[in-house]
Amino acid sequence: MNLSRHPELLDRLAAGYALGTLRGRARRRFEALAREQAPVRAAALVWQARWSGLTELQAAAEPSPQVWTRIHNLVEADQQHRARAARAQGAAPARAVGWWHSLGWWRGAAAAGALATLAAVAVGLQTHGALRESAGRQIAALQQQLQATPQIQYVAVLSDANAAASMLVTFDPKHNQLVLQRVGGFQEGTDKSLQLWALPPGGGPRSLGVLGQDARSTLVAAESDVRQVPTLAISLEPKGGVPSATGPTGPVLFKGTLIQRTL
Repeated sequence: MNLSRHPELLDRLAAGYALGTLRGRARRRFEALAREQAPVRAAALVWQARWSGLTELQAAAEPSPQVWTRIHNLVEADQQHRARAARAQGAAPARAVGWWHSLGWWRGAAAAGALATLAAVAVGLQTHGALRESAGRQIAALQQQLQATPQIQYVAVLSDANAAASMLVTFDPKHNQLVLQRVGGFQEGTDKSLQLWALPPGGGPRSLGVLGQDARSTLVAAESDVRQVPTLAISLEPKGGVPSATGPTGPVLFKGTLIQRTL
């Protein structure tokens, strides 16, 4: 199945994969498609970058010692109650059975789940006041972060000659930015630079900028620079790059299809 022909489905699956809600056979199938299709890999990387920043807004909460004391007391009381009930009924000692088939074990597991729920509720009640006080600040921070979140409209995964993904390229027309994230292990020498090129269907290559040597590089570009450009390429050039008019002078290391998102 070519998921790039179904952008809405691809976006939902990629979001679920990055968040962890896509599980089992569906997750394994998505990973198999990601290995075969560059757009699927790109969508997963984009959503992983989006979700990674949201966890920073959630404050950590530790249960107080009183919560664990209450849990201990509830367990003790339950055990004593069951022992008294058994003596009142004159129950004979149960024969030993495997833990997997033990009704007592399953009851204990159910009780543990219930107690864990009680603990979570208790912690929630204790921290509710503090969370309510900070809710306004968290909401404001989230709104600010969402405003700053790039509106990705174009995505490309550039691969080397062995079809190994080496560079993730995204374009945000809202901020006129091309963001390039190295996902491979290539590192040019200090006397060399990587240069990004647009390969339009008609005409020669057009330079979109020179990358820094960090794992992430940002280039300024207008949407007209990438609109209707089917392919991007990265060449290895002398330090600082070469003029756009000359075209690439060094080897083309990475190349890939530029995909316009329609969501």
